[in-house]
Amino acid sequence: MSDSLRRALQTAVGSNFTLGRELGGGGMSRVFVGRDEALGRDVVVKVLAPEMIEGLSVERFTREIRLAAGLQDPHIVPVLTAGSTADGLPFYTMPFVGGENLRTRMQVGAISNEEALSVLRDVAKALTYAHSRHVVHRDIKPENILLSNGTAVVTDFGIAKAIEISRTLADGSASVGLTRTGASIGTPAYMAPEQAAGDPATDQRADIYAWGVVAYELLSGKHPFASRPTPQLLMAAHFSEMPSALVTSAGGVSSAVVSLVMRCLAKDPADRPTSAAELVSALSSTSTVVIPRHARKKSAAIGVSVVALIALVTTLWMKRGGDGVASGNAAATPIMLAVLPFENIGADEQAIFTDGLTDAVTSKLSALSSLGVIDRRSAMQYRQTSKPSRQIGDELGVQYLLQGVVRWAKDAAGKLRAQVTPSLIDAKSGVIKWTGASSLITPDDPFTAQGIIAGDVAKAMEVALDPADRTRLARRFTENPQAFAAYQRGRAELNE
Repeated sequence: MSDSLRRALQTAVGSNFTLGRELGGGGMSRVFVGRDEALGRDVVVKVLAPEMIEGLSVERFTREIRLAAGLQDPHIVPVLTAGSTADGLPFYTMPFVGGENLRTRMQVGAISNEEALSVLRDVAKALTYAHSRHVVHRDIKPENILLSNGTAVVTDFGIAKAIEISRTLADGSASVGLTRTGASIGTPAYMAPEQAAGDPATDQRADIYAWGVVAYELLSGKHPFASRPTPQLLMAAHFSEMPSALVTSAGGVSSAVVSLVMRCLAKDPADRPTSAAELVSALSSTSTVVIPRHARKKSAAIGVSVVALIALVTTLWMKRGGDGVASGNAAATPIMLAVLPFENIGADEQAIFTDGLTDAVTSKLSALSSLGVIDRRSAMQYRQTSKPSRQIGDELGVQYLLQGVVRWAKDAAGKLRAQVTPSLIDAKSGVIKWTGASSLITPDDPFTAQGIIAGDVAKAMEVALDPADRTRLARRFTENPQAFAAYQRGRAELNE
């Protein structure tokens, strides 16, 4: 920061504070250590980066930041004061927290599961408190999680929201969640799909999604979309790709916690935990960490005897046709399916729609609780392949393959329509198990066909659908076909 700007900031904070060294700043601000001379304590002074203040109302920003200043919780770093320099640069002050941020800790060395779960529990407690007071963070990430004396605390609560709603358009009206460059405030690597899309209805479930990304990264040792090197590719992955199943780097985390983290990463906010309090409850359970194998040796003989007894009783009961037992299907491995790229029979520009339909059907089927669907990136390698279905099935480890043909033609009124014909193949035998009725759809309404195809495929595979599954199939990706089309064009530009 230039000397002139430092002087302006020093003048703005007044004689009670003395600016000291500059710390590593975040994407939204420059950060300084300041000395509160009146109270004899260190504080942090954050001034918004120049690129963040275009069109920003300082008065509105100061008013909004008062909400964050009202947060008083052991796991939240509070805002102390806020103001602006003479030339309109907003700043705010916070207590100085000794220690390191979570990103630095992750770079130093491996984090045990016990430490990771403790951090995640503290962050969830911070979210629970803030959300109860209608404050959403919108930028949960390791850099905003500070570690001090064995406790994790979250900083910059409410700042991203204050920046967003403090922006004004050229006519003086408030913007709606987007910056002038069209990018939503936040960090692409941790941003929920609805937040990245600039959805004004974005709520606390965006924080729950970001918490899930941090949890996945802490427990597995890698970001769920680590292979995506650019912000654009990361945001595209958040929109359309489910990460691979969470496998903890050191094992020992209960299946309940693994399931919780994956639920947090659901694309649809309605499929995530409804509140951060649910995260706290799950992580406060005594079963969050599985007892390591070496700690089980002392009770091995007793454990084997009990397990053997349970197995014997269960076997005898099942042989007698015990009530409510359906040959153990409830614990069976889910049926595995790969959705291969649909074949586009039409102009090249129509292939974007066809690829989008493939992705949408994949996403619909992935949401079904009793079905396992191979990641779209693995399936995309079989576009226009000549490999037999059995070989593809063996390579992907699936029992079924879904293929589709999209033919384009104009109707009597000259309107372009797509005829979609899906087919389900038994990968082992190569036999077509089911061919769906051809659906006629227009580019203006691709959504109805997505749910119908996914539902028919599940029925053909004899996959039982519960009420929640049926709701997911019926739910549309968006109510705006133009937005869907623009999204697909963007994907094509990114060589997805």
